[in-house]
Amino acid sequence: MQPTERVFIVDDEADVREAVQLLIASAGLPAETYASAEAFLDAYQPDTPGCLVLDVRMPGMDGMVAQQTLRERGIDLPIIFISGHGDIPMAVRAVQEGALDFLEKPFNDDALLDCINRGLEQDRHSRAEAAERAEVEACLKTLTPREREVMDKLVEGKVNKIIARELDASTRTVEIHRARVLQKMAVANAAQLVRRVAPITDDGGD
Repeated sequence: MQPTERVFIVDDEADVREAVQLLIASAGLPAETYASAEAFLDAYQPDTPGCLVLDVRMPGMDGMVAQQTLRERGIDLPIIFISGHGDIPMAVRAVQEGALDFLEKPFNDDALLDCINRGLEQDRHSRAEAAERAEVEACLKTLTPREREVMDKLVEGKVNKIIARELDASTRTVEIHRARVLQKMAVANAAQLVRRVAPITDDGGD
């Protein structure tokens, strides 16, 4: 069972944490609050979907370092920075390094909720893409070396007769391998196969 998506709030000011949590609750979303980036990083489980509302300036680890730490851990959680002391260079840097947005305190409630909804949608999309990629890679591992050769040529748009000639095999043999490839890759035809595996093979995946 997949964990419920939630909004993570990290700010060293208790009144800010409480206000943001109440705002998020009013939108019907669950939230977790943390008084420091260290506490959040210690508690966060990467399989938990959601987005992060992160203060920039905090004692100890600041928000920018927390963003870098998440990236180093391979965690692509959408981040909305909030700050009472932000400046344009800081905001530009945060967004360049992958932040969804940068809001200055006091921020507009609707603006924050809009950012949160965009963050949650972005996270859903990226997790769905990751799940699809993992499924395709698992299917690819079931192919024999010969089936993989046939699949690669199918993805290139080649027909059975051409594949047979290039692999020095009979057309009937290629047809059998083709049928097995489509079955193992859980697709009905070559067009579906291309749509499913092209993002993986274009990235050099196995």
